[in-house]
Amino acid sequence: MRGNGGKERCRGRARVLDGGMPTVRLVPLPPTAMQALIDEDLIRASEIVGLELPAGFVDDSWLWRIRIDQIAADPVSADWVARAVVAEEVVVGHAGFHGPPDGRGMVEVAYVILPEFRGRGLAVAALAELLTRADAEPTVQVVRASISPDNAASLAVVRRFGFSPAGEQWDEEDGWELLFERPVPGDRESDAPLPTGESR
Repeated sequence: MRGNGGKERCRGRARVLDGGMPTVRLVPLPPTAMQALIDEDLIRASEIVGLELPAGFVDDSWLWRIRIDQIAADPVSADWVARAVVAEEVVVGHAGFHGPPDGRGMVEVAYVILPEFRGRGLAVAALAELLTRADAEPTVQVVRASISPDNAASLAVVRRFGFSPAGEQWDEEDGWELLFERPVPGDRESDAPLPTGESR
C-alpha cells in the first residue's frame, strides 16, 4: 500500500455500522484535481472534487503524476484509480486500484488512511468498498494486495477479508513486498464484503 503522508487535523469521526465497520464512500479524483495537487493548489483541487482535501494529498504528488500519465495513456484507467476516502464528509485518505483488470482478470488494490485517522477501522471500510467495486465487475477474477512485510496493520486488514499468500516481489519504489490474492466470489454478491467474523 503506497504512501503515508498527511497533516490534516482530525475534524470528525466516521459513523459506525451495527457490524462495527465505519461507513465510507470513495469519491473520484479527476486528472484536473490531481494536477492541482501537483501544483500545490489545494484550494483549487478541493473545489474540483467538491470536498476539502487534506494537505497530506499534496505530499503524494508523485502518485498523482503517475495516475495522470496512466489515464492519458489508457482513459479506461480513470474508472479504477484515484479516489478520496470520505467518512462523515471528511477526507480521511485515498484509495483505488493500480489499474483496470489485466489479462488474467486481476486488479490490485491500494489504499492510504492518513495517520490521524488510523486505528478506527477506516482501512477495513475502504478495502470493503474496493472489493465491492471489483466483485461487481464481470471481467475481474482476482484481487491482489502487495504489502511490506513490516506493515502489520495492512497485513491484518487483508487477512480479515480472506486474502491468501501469493508470493513475494521487489518493488523499485516500496522495496520488498508480500503478495496476497483473493478470488472474486462465484455468485458475485452485490452486498459489500464483510471482514471475517462480522455479520449483517
